[in-house]
Amino acid sequence: VGNSSVLICSPKPNMAMATWKINPKAGGCCSLGYRADQNKTDRTNCSESINWKFRPDQDPTLEIQQVGRAHEGSYTCEVVVAEGNFHTSYYLTVLVPPRLTLYCDDQGNPVCKAAAGKPAAQISWVLENNSTPKEEGHDDGTVTVLSKFTAYSTNGTTCIVSHLAGNWSKSIAC
Repeated sequence: VGNSSVLICSPKPNMAMATWKINPKAGGCCSLGYRADQNKTDRTNCSESINWKFRPDQDPTLEIQQVGRAHEGSYTCEVVVAEGNFHTSYYLTVLVPPRLTLYCDDQGNPVCKAAAGKPAAQISWVLENNSTPKEEGHDDGTVTVLSKFTAYSTNGTTCIVSHLAGNWSKSIAC
């Protein structure tokens, strides 16, 4: 989320046409097209954040700026030349880093929360404990993971959150 994504569509000599067909998981389809005989580009239902990275007559690579969850879905490039049509397909998966919070519950136990991540984060503790993380799914496809540190005595502990978008840690004494 928030980064740019570049999807490569290899140019071919004497390319007659290039088309990107985009089918997001949520929302409507969009397409970008280029016709060499008219040296013309066309866009249908695509947001301004989706565009050609370079001049499509030279390189039909696609760039998505400020990637968001709405961009997740399938992307297919078709290049037309005299020898035939060539397809390149991608499925864009958008990673959402969780929000990490660490606090003490009413019984004085440290509680680590990795909120609204996609996919679900993994939570561990520097000191071993017998906690089983609880997951809560949300309508937008994100997941909140909650883990409580349940050791008998501690002067402080560290929660470690592992996620495909990064790793974080926080410490607390309850």
